[in-house]
Amino acid sequence: MNGHSVALIVAGIIGSGVAVIHGLLTHRLMTAQWLRLAGGDALVAAPVRRLVPALLQFSTFNWLLGGLALIAAALWLGPEARRVTGLLVGSSYLYGAIGNAWGVRGVHPGWVLYAIALGLIAYGIAGD
Repeated sequence: MNGHSVALIVAGIIGSGVAVIHGLLTHRLMTAQWLRLAGGDALVAAPVRRLVPALLQFSTFNWLLGGLALIAAALWLGPEARRVTGLLVGSSYLYGAIGNAWGVRGVHPGWVLYAIALGLIAYGIAGD
């Protein structure tokens, strides 16, 4: 295992860790409150009440699987597959970093950690 593989593994650990924290905070700060508000509202249809929480957690699911994919790619995949995995996961992390930076308009652990993960991904796939 070389430094490029280690970089992909660390990026995967960062991405997966941020995803778990994101999922917990999203549920506590957004999903639970939205369900409380919409739960008693007859204007919000039952399918919408079921769909919104799942959509709020979609990025959590995507980032978590992306992190695990980076780790698996570093350990078991060849150079081409590692590059594709890095580009796909990196695009998702880039979207998260930009969206978070735009949303908070200041320094925030979420976008800072995803920016670090993006740098590690770039280094990791550059060595193949």
